[in-house]
Amino acid sequence: MSDAAENTRDPFAERSHDYDRWYHTLTGAFIDRVETALAFDMCPPRPGERVLDAGCGTGNFALKLARRGCRVTGVDISPGMLARAREHARAAGLQIRLVRADIRRLPLPDACYDTVYSMTAVEFIPELDVAHAELMRVLRPGGRLLIGTISREGPWGRAYAARAKRKPDSIFAHARFPAPEEVRALDPENLVDLRECLHIPPDAPEAAFTPGEECRRRAEGAPGGFFCALWHKPAGGSP
Repeated sequence: MSDAAENTRDPFAERSHDYDRWYHTLTGAFIDRVETALAFDMCPPRPGERVLDAGCGTGNFALKLARRGCRVTGVDISPGMLARAREHARAAGLQIRLVRADIRRLPLPDACYDTVYSMTAVEFIPELDVAHAELMRVLRPGGRLLIGTISREGPWGRAYAARAKRKPDSIFAHARFPAPEEVRALDPENLVDLRECLHIPPDAPEAAFTPGEECRRRAEGAPGGFFCALWHKPAGGSP
């Protein structure tokens, strides 16, 4: 969660250690698995591909892509988050190019990536349409763009929005959660898939965060807290 408007203060760096620790909690690890499984089911990483992780944060998703054999570039606006990502890549013995950049203004040439992923980053970008257009610009014709985000219409988005109101210094005070229809409207002609996950609500007990419970709630029609949208750039399209 990493691409807010740039300023002298880096609110994401101040919380980078907490961000990493969350992935090691039972709930955080489960949510990470569920969201990653959806992203990789919709848009499987292909070994040898040039891949951009837009809004890479501390490198959680970029590391997964590198382990799948992708040639990964991670971009983030937070120098503190990038510092943590470099530490993680070094510790894992993985080669990941890391660049400080705003997703809305990438210092990258046209059509230079085979696949672009952006997981839990667009919540922190005010101009979602500008970010989408920029991610499509750096994608080669025939390439794939996947955006994963917390849903404004789901229980997690509502809970985070309520937390931001109670605690103005919360990281979620910087967030704006999109709705699925808002994301769908960005580029409906090239959208090929949109799916939800994380049907377990945030007020569920920790013991409820299991694959079986996730499947049960999905089958019962519980709203998803997270969704992924996948676009294919036309093979004959302009950069």
